[in-house]
Amino acid sequence: MAGRINDDDVKAVRDAVPIDAVVSEYLQLRNAGGGNLKGLCPFHDEKSPSFQVSPSKGLFHCFGCQEGGDTLAFVMKIDHLSFSETVERLAAKAGITLRYEEGGYNPGHQRGERIRLVEAHKVATQFYIDQLDSPEAEIGRKFLAERGFDQAAAAHFGVGYSPAGWDHLTRFLRGKGFSDKELILSGLSQDGRRGPIDRFRGRLMWPIRDVGGDVVGFGARKLRDDDNGPKYLNTPETPIYKKSQVLYGVDLAKKDIAKVSRAVVVEGYTDVMACHLAGVTTAIATCGTAFGGDHIKILRRLLMDNGSARVIFTFDGDAAGQKAALRAFEDDQKFAAETYIAIAPDGMDPCELRLAKGDQAVVELVQPRTPLFEFALRQIVKRYDLETPAGRAAALDEAAPVVARIKNIGAQHEVAVQLAGMLGILDTQFVVKRVAQLARWARDRGGKGPAQPAPQRGYDTPAPAAAASGPALNLRSPAHRTERELLKLALQRPELVSPAFDAYGIDEFTAPPYAAVRQCVQDAGGATGAPADYLDAVREAAPNDGVRALVTELAVETIFAKNVDEAYAGDQLVTVRLRAVDRRIRDVQGTLARLGANGDPEQLAAVQNELWVLTQYGQSLRNNGAAAL
Repeated sequence: MAGRINDDDVKAVRDAVPIDAVVSEYLQLRNAGGGNLKGLCPFHDEKSPSFQVSPSKGLFHCFGCQEGGDTLAFVMKIDHLSFSETVERLAAKAGITLRYEEGGYNPGHQRGERIRLVEAHKVATQFYIDQLDSPEAEIGRKFLAERGFDQAAAAHFGVGYSPAGWDHLTRFLRGKGFSDKELILSGLSQDGRRGPIDRFRGRLMWPIRDVGGDVVGFGARKLRDDDNGPKYLNTPETPIYKKSQVLYGVDLAKKDIAKVSRAVVVEGYTDVMACHLAGVTTAIATCGTAFGGDHIKILRRLLMDNGSARVIFTFDGDAAGQKAALRAFEDDQKFAAETYIAIAPDGMDPCELRLAKGDQAVVELVQPRTPLFEFALRQIVKRYDLETPAGRAAALDEAAPVVARIKNIGAQHEVAVQLAGMLGILDTQFVVKRVAQLARWARDRGGKGPAQPAPQRGYDTPAPAAAASGPALNLRSPAHRTERELLKLALQRPELVSPAFDAYGIDEFTAPPYAAVRQCVQDAGGATGAPADYLDAVREAAPNDGVRALVTELAVETIFAKNVDEAYAGDQLVTVRLRAVDRRIRDVQGTLARLGANGDPEQLAAVQNELWVLTQYGQSLRNNGAAAL
């Protein structure tokens, strides 16, 4: 059993790896103001970015799904790792050696499953690369050369060769300390009659990396006629490899995809290589499966899903390629980006086109050509005899529902007009009305219209709070908005509200969740003289995950002021205190009314004195502001 990682080492890892650098491995981040960054949440589907990262605080929070936490929490959730696996993974990136407090550190037994499987793939990758230089791999080097890839190209993509023997890699990995169980689980080996044998033998090997850059699987190309296996053999489904959730080349392409808001989807490993070498560095490919919903999620996060983004699909011009294009169109409306299709002359793929006509031909191929919806409609329309009224009517019956699925009403109208032209129907408005009617029926059947982007939150519509206890918050209440602002200041800029904030009672926060956060600050030692680990201490003081999530949310959410200074902080302090004073005045006035004229004289005098003091204090707050605190 693994020993407990030393607390100082955990803190060192957390401090050494900037949260924005880690999150940027998985999605594009843009400036959100106030020193924060924003992007599309990787934990739920959304159209508008509600996921925020605060580099200065080392925290993230999604105002849509309420996920939040620090760097470790992000990696744990997105890669489905345990706490110790996450610390080990980030420590390896930061070059930090971890200490274990129980029984020392045994790399063979104490590292998490994912860490071990990723490391096995890393070792295997280098093994295959080294084998590409062997005499046996001459056939592999020839295969690459015939397709225009030299040694430098192979090295850039990590292409290697798996020896034709039964267990070369298996024996090599055993010698590196990996168990048979790990080799089978990783998909690098498979069960043989006398124990594990290599899964890949005598093939050209492409390492498949996840968005974070870790090798999680391989694609293996058959080279010899006596190989009875499939042309391409991929890693089977494993704990770290899900073919529907990986894109070949995404580790190399992600930065340029985010930079230019464009992605090129090709069909194979050599097509990705050809595109990148030709200068199209945004090319990616699926790995032995059709382009689907999980692939779209990856791209949407990289593209930030803005309307100016472009996704270009390249497919062979044959029937299979056309079928793949139509399948991609089925998911078209999941993109905010515009989608296009590019088909090379003579049905060549990018690799063949580069060989035949050079790099520039590849660059020109993937310039946006035919919108994907237009290609899909033309494939439908060409199956009918448009010379006859019956043929035109039948084509309209099949094509109109496709156009009706377009969620943007303006685009839907424009495409309907184009469809009328394709069909040769002169009455354009007839086609437009038919499409609009089908779209309306589809909305009615679904009980609601097309999904709309989530509204951007402003000052009047704060993010929902994670409830700690008590009734739901009315966040349109000015009192609750001000309490929220004051707590954000106390967490993000404690020096602006200290020492006054620490004198505020828990009951001065009328929303139960906000009162719970105020208690956390108090339990953590208060905001005055906040130490470097102040936020960590406040989060640790939370009684449950709901309050902890709210602390994270408030620590990341933008403060709604152009100038976050002492004057603004003073206004929030005064407003919260003044409302508390006014509430107490009403309570005291109620007490006086209940006592009446015949009450105990001493009690009446005490209550009247309290009312006078409160009234004077309230007036002083109104006249003098923060100076009266």
